[in-house]
Amino acid sequence: MDHDLDKFPLLSYVLHHFDPASHAPPSPAAQQALMTRFSYLTDPQVMSALIASLPPTITQTLFVLRSLGPRPDPSAVSGARSRIAQIRQNPSLSPEEAAKEAEMYTAVVRLEDVHEGYERQLMDVEEELVRAYASAVEVLGRDEVNEEVVAVLKQAEDGVSVERVDLSGRQLKLLPEAFGKINGLVSLNLSHNDLKFIPDAISGLQKLEELDVSSNIMQSLPDSIGLLLNLRFLNVSGNKLTSLPESVAQCRSLVQLDASFNNLTSLPANIGYGLLSLERLSVQLNKLRYLPVSICEMRSLRYLDAHMNEIHGLPHAVGMLINLEVLNLSSNFSDLTELPDTISDLANLRELDLSNNQIRAIPDSFFRLEKLEKLNLEQNPLMIPPQEVAKGGAEAVREFMRRRWAEMVAEEQQRSVEEANRQQGGTGGWLSWGTSMVSNLVSGVSQAVAGHGGGAKNPRDSYLDQQL
Repeated sequence: MDHDLDKFPLLSYVLHHFDPASHAPPSPAAQQALMTRFSYLTDPQVMSALIASLPPTITQTLFVLRSLGPRPDPSAVSGARSRIAQIRQNPSLSPEEAAKEAEMYTAVVRLEDVHEGYERQLMDVEEELVRAYASAVEVLGRDEVNEEVVAVLKQAEDGVSVERVDLSGRQLKLLPEAFGKINGLVSLNLSHNDLKFIPDAISGLQKLEELDVSSNIMQSLPDSIGLLLNLRFLNVSGNKLTSLPESVAQCRSLVQLDASFNNLTSLPANIGYGLLSLERLSVQLNKLRYLPVSICEMRSLRYLDAHMNEIHGLPHAVGMLINLEVLNLSSNFSDLTELPDTISDLANLRELDLSNNQIRAIPDSFFRLEKLEKLNLEQNPLMIPPQEVAKGGAEAVREFMRRRWAEMVAEEQQRSVEEANRQQGGTGGWLSWGTSMVSNLVSGVSQAVAGHGGGAKNPRDSYLDQQL
């Protein structure tokens, strides 16, 4: 019967510690899930409290279940119930005959009902263990945290309004569940502690706007964090997070999210669809291989730092981030080799750091980034633009790419004229007209480039824009 106790993993775990000879431990998968949900199971004080909460009848209940044998197959039970109903509705059978014919099927249903009853008892025990765990951790927390934490909870219990709590650097090992009942809390700083998790009860802080749990040792965040609908600033940097819960996308009021310096390998796929108000996203120093396509929906985003990751490229729709001002993609090393042409649509981009990558050429339309002031292309095997141009900064690169674009337009026009000339039989008048037009175009571009340094708006711009 012990293998069936995986339905009740906490009970199985406690029974094994209570009597290892009689009860096998939960499966490895169940134990891993338990350690994620109940981080303090290994604490002797907590385990003692759980063992003490076991009902004295638990051994008898398990013995009866083992004696009953395996639980009937659900399809067999369903078939038996159906057959009993048919027999009872048969008018040709007397009640005694019906009872006799249905006897076999009735036995199956009764066995199922007995199993159901005893397993319901086990479920009650499982739920009681969860409550006992919470109480034990609460007591443990009050023993381990300093008096300041107790004082905050006491204030809240006494009805005193508590809006801002700063418990940073207190060597806290856990946050008591009772914090979820401080209804008026607006700002909570738990940074620079030893927290392994924050409780699901955090969802009770409906007015919370600022949450800082940076520089702890957390490996996951609770799904309930998505219920903090008024949260504007969330800092989870400097932990051991391997992922963010999908529910974080429900924090629609978020303006700043800092998840840097973790072990993230990806971001929630839906993150951009929910965080439409996000202005600042910091995910540097992780192990991200890509950014989800939904991030391009963050039209309010002004700052994106993704340096020191393993990013292979940007989503093609990155140009939709029309308000982006700062983009740092440096130090993705051998992983980042190219940029999409749509990066030139970031009309408000002021700072771009692409250093320490493997980029050989930037997009031909790069000159359209007219507001770009700071550009770092160091430590790339650049061919376009040449290294000496790249060292000149944003304006030098922009001018080089502008000239290159003009030459490309002129060359394409020349090819079009020559192709048309061939198709028309090579008449001298057609060729003369085409040559004259190309000469005028190149002349106009040259004059425009020469006058660009003076800052004057040249008529050639509108024509080039049409070509674009």
